[in-house]
Amino acid sequence: MRSAEVSRKTAETEITVQINLDGTGVYDNQTGVGFFDHMLDQLSRHSLIDMTVRAAGDYHIDDHHTVEDVGIALGQALTQALGDKKGIRRYAACHLPMDDAQVRAALDLSARPYLIWNVEMPTPKIGAFDTELVREFFQALATHGGITLHVDQIHGFNSHHIAEATFKAVARALREAVETDPRKTDAIPSTKGAL
Repeated sequence: MRSAEVSRKTAETEITVQINLDGTGVYDNQTGVGFFDHMLDQLSRHSLIDMTVRAAGDYHIDDHHTVEDVGIALGQALTQALGDKKGIRRYAACHLPMDDAQVRAALDLSARPYLIWNVEMPTPKIGAFDTELVREFFQALATHGGITLHVDQIHGFNSHHIAEATFKAVARALREAVETDPRKTDAIPSTKGAL
């Protein structure tokens, strides 16, 4: 089974992440940040990656450290679970509509982290959640997961819909990219022979 558990403890947060890449999208995410939990649930459900996240952070300051550190730990868990990446599809993309919003996510599990972010949230907050933290999460995930990730907002005027479409689009692309290619189950998907 391609699974991993990562724990991360700093002066600001304490995080534990468990994932199974060959799951069915079962999730149990409790970070203390309600909207973020909802987004992590979407990430798990639509990627079919089983995911359990536990986080405690310095909420009296804000939610930034918690959201970012979950992204770091989740990226590290993804890297561990993928191992040498033998047999994976590696590349994937998804155009995802959600009401007024449409977001395109394209990714490469290349071990060359890079984030292109063309997403604009119309409001600074969704409830109590700072919308700028959506980018912070994906920056941490891409960096620590070794993902080249491009996210482009095609359109949208509702911040909740844009954020949710972003998480779902990345999830659907991740689902395809981590899948085993039945035509190349024993091969590293690179002419270099390593990723």
